[in-house]
Amino acid sequence: MPGDGTGIRADDRDREWLAVARVENRVRLVDHGERELRAMVLDLAEVALAALSPAAGLRRSVTLDGDNLVAGDRSYDLSAAGRVVVLGAGKASAEAAAALEQMLGPRLAGGTVVVPRPARVATHRVAVMEADHPIPSQASADGARALLKQAGDLREGDLAICVFTGGSSALASMPPPGIPLAGKIKLHRMLLASGMPVVDINTVRKHVSAIKGGRLARVIAPARILNLTVSDVVGDPLDCITDPTVQDTSSVVDALSVLKEWDLLDSIPKPVSDYLMTCADAESPDLAGADIHSVLLVRGEDGSEAAVRAAQSRGLSAVRLGASVEGEAATVGRLLATFAREARARGSPWAPGTVIVACGGECTVSLGSDSGRLFGRGGPNQEAAIGAALALDGVRGVAAMFADTDGSDGGTPVAGGLVDWSTCERARQGGISLRKALVAHETASALEACGDAIVTGLTQTNANDLVLIGVR
Repeated sequence: MPGDGTGIRADDRDREWLAVARVENRVRLVDHGERELRAMVLDLAEVALAALSPAAGLRRSVTLDGDNLVAGDRSYDLSAAGRVVVLGAGKASAEAAAALEQMLGPRLAGGTVVVPRPARVATHRVAVMEADHPIPSQASADGARALLKQAGDLREGDLAICVFTGGSSALASMPPPGIPLAGKIKLHRMLLASGMPVVDINTVRKHVSAIKGGRLARVIAPARILNLTVSDVVGDPLDCITDPTVQDTSSVVDALSVLKEWDLLDSIPKPVSDYLMTCADAESPDLAGADIHSVLLVRGEDGSEAAVRAAQSRGLSAVRLGASVEGEAATVGRLLATFAREARARGSPWAPGTVIVACGGECTVSLGSDSGRLFGRGGPNQEAAIGAALALDGVRGVAAMFADTDGSDGGTPVAGGLVDWSTCERARQGGISLRKALVAHETASALEACGDAIVTGLTQTNANDLVLIGVR
């Protein structure tokens, strides 16, 4: 049970939330190759997902003591407060909103969250709007507009509990005046296709927005803001995680520097470049004096720690790689699998009987100018898995899993891949070239054909990438 190290499965308190956080095609994934290792890795993955649940994080970090809502080191007297509403967007926002409804009951006056299609969490007081990810759409602009409208209705003494989590940059996306929605959509597409780190992507997006970069917080004020969020960025920078409702630490100069470094400044839509270079409103607002308190409900480390405890309860050694595993996806997968292969053969850098755990980093895929293929059948965790499979060709005793904790890798229904020595063998038997799949960025069909694609459905959380490698 996460938290006590006595077993693998989550405790009863988490069972209602785990319905969307299990590996749905487990039977298929463990019917070939390193069967026992594969089963063990999937067990640990489900433990990590349970620990990454926003509802579990809320129970760890927020309590209701009579009329006092205690979040971190801050207490709010709800009997003396005005209206209490929930505002948010992101992959983990619906579950956070539902958990807050359960905790606060009639004290909650309502609110809105914008989530990926399809919304699978039922709420009673908070409206749930569906939008698109990872590319924004008209529905994303409608969601942002609804949030801004509700924020504008708040008054001094009210409390806005904001649950912006990973994915909010696309799900609640509204261009500033003078930039058409089509231009904003094209900008997002180009940024994601470039292969740049998510912090750089967010640096640009925050300065081409009507809601990001603290602009929603400016509308909420003078009402108070309590941010409850899930970290999906290495280092947990709040202005990348919950950027509509905290002070932005970047500038327009930073955004222009990112675009220049990645050779995009001359190719992004002209209204966007003109806006950045000439409009004073591109600079994020100063939120000095705003009443803002932020609490991280979930970090990648929570998933890693739970998996490590569960592995140790099985008598295994566990090595944590931390939450900063980043880089080109296929290269990262190949490198980690190579280390595991050496550990199996020579007992170094890790001893056999070890599980290697990482959660919270984010691999990237560089598509260059081929942005039209950005949302085909593939994703960075799938590419990392295939990179690992190539390194493990013919090497028994290792199983490696790479998965996006939100359950959707690269916008596909495939969360990632679980591979071992048998992956390449099964690919060859099926006439599939894994190397060609990497070059074409069409990895989902290759993993599916090998029986190694992981399917969880939307997990209602998002702490970026989960890596689990077992060495027998």
